[in-house]
Amino acid sequence: MGLLKRCEEVCLKSRNYNGEIVAGSLLVKESRHVAALLLSGADEKTFHQAIVVDNVLQKRSPASAKRMLKLIRKRLEGMSSELWLMVRDGNQELATQALLCAAIKHSHLLGDFLNSTIRSHKRTFKKQLTLHDWSSFFEECQHLDPEVGDWVESTLKKIRQVVFRILAEAKVIDSTRLMTLLPFALHPDIKKYLSFKGEDYVLKCLESTQ
Repeated sequence: MGLLKRCEEVCLKSRNYNGEIVAGSLLVKESRHVAALLLSGADEKTFHQAIVVDNVLQKRSPASAKRMLKLIRKRLEGMSSELWLMVRDGNQELATQALLCAAIKHSHLLGDFLNSTIRSHKRTFKKQLTLHDWSSFFEECQHLDPEVGDWVESTLKKIRQVVFRILAEAKVIDSTRLMTLLPFALHPDIKKYLSFKGEDYVLKCLESTQ
């Protein structure tokens, strides 16, 4: 069953994909800093001081730091402060899965890949992802959002690289080289949070990896 059929099953007749995911993978260390700022109620002046002046994200230029901040804030601000706490204070596993949730909600390209291709692999006991899997998935994405077909090749390649890096960081696959699917255990705190907040799409995507 293809992505188009799967999406119809959950009443998604169309998509509006974005390529913002190219700006970075899960960025756990950097996201802890941003989560701390959000939880402190930092205003824009405080963000500027931390990100540009103090360079807490340790980027080579203010422009790079601002781009990374923009991505992380978009992801985190799509979720609630309870998740920010998991990012700031959680151990590596909890913080990583919390950021995976935020990335899925921010990028349906990532979420739909989990919910279609990886779900299919798990059901049919396929143990490895391939570049062909991604190409097939992306072809189907164009049926849901024709504008995806206008993206340049360099953007498509970067998106693929970042998506697979995210999967490796979250331990959905073993590495970006072998792309072997790993047993994935959803952290109980993450499952509880998603259920309580009604984040059904994100939860469905994560459950597809199990």
